[in-house]
Amino acid sequence: MKLRDLMFVLPNLFTVSSIFCGFYAMTLCAGDATPNQLYQAALAIFFGMFFDAFDGRVARLTKTQSLFGQELDSLADVISFGAAPALLMWKWALSGLGIIGVFISFAFAACGALRLARFNVLAIRSPSGGGGSFFVGMPIPFAACGTISMVIAFQNARGGPLPEEARWPVAGVVIFLALLMVSTVRYRTFKDARPNPRTAAVLAGVIITGVVVGVLSHPAWVLVAYFGLYLLSGLVESALMLRKYLVEKRAAESSIADVIDEDEDEPGSGEEEVKDQEVL
Repeated sequence: MKLRDLMFVLPNLFTVSSIFCGFYAMTLCAGDATPNQLYQAALAIFFGMFFDAFDGRVARLTKTQSLFGQELDSLADVISFGAAPALLMWKWALSGLGIIGVFISFAFAACGALRLARFNVLAIRSPSGGGGSFFVGMPIPFAACGTISMVIAFQNARGGPLPEEARWPVAGVVIFLALLMVSTVRYRTFKDARPNPRTAAVLAGVIITGVVVGVLSHPAWVLVAYFGLYLLSGLVESALMLRKYLVEKRAAESSIADVIDEDEDEPGSGEEEVKDQEVL
């Protein structure tokens, strides 16, 4: 086998490793899983995110991007960041809600699959192959990060089974994340991030936020805080973009209305029309 052929295999090995992490997480959730096993399952999904983050970068560095790799990556995301977190949420918090918990867990996995299908369609239609500054809807790895961050933070800060009164708030978070994945809320890809004073200021703010959260509460909540910042950034930026669009739309409508009013109010136009009719 030639070296070039081996280079094509390399990014797919990262993707398959991500699948293994998701599959291992589901095996830990099977049966009567203990809180410690659920914690380990959350860590397995977290490690799967590292492999998922590097497979595309390895493919670009080695110039081995392919349609096969893109489709394999989507299938891996459905398993590792759709099915595995959904099962983890059901075992950790939603099983006590009965059939409602089953449907909420299923909704997370289904919305993740729908989001990936939409992404693939947009990638095919886009001349840049789906690249750009924004994702349409929350990416499924980040949504999975929102679920596992709750498990990791709770088990480190408190430990033991989740209290009954916390099941419905967790269910609300899972539903919200599922809806964000299929929404049109835009989230930055950070592909266009460059070293500059603005980027340095944002990075410093993120680090300071993590330090403050870790000191005031517990280091385990830093992951939750970082995810919350990313979640809010998309909502705030989309709201600002919508406001800008509405302002520009109103300005355009108002300018068109002004032009129409000027045409109607042009002096002498009505009298000349009447005279022309009399001559005829």
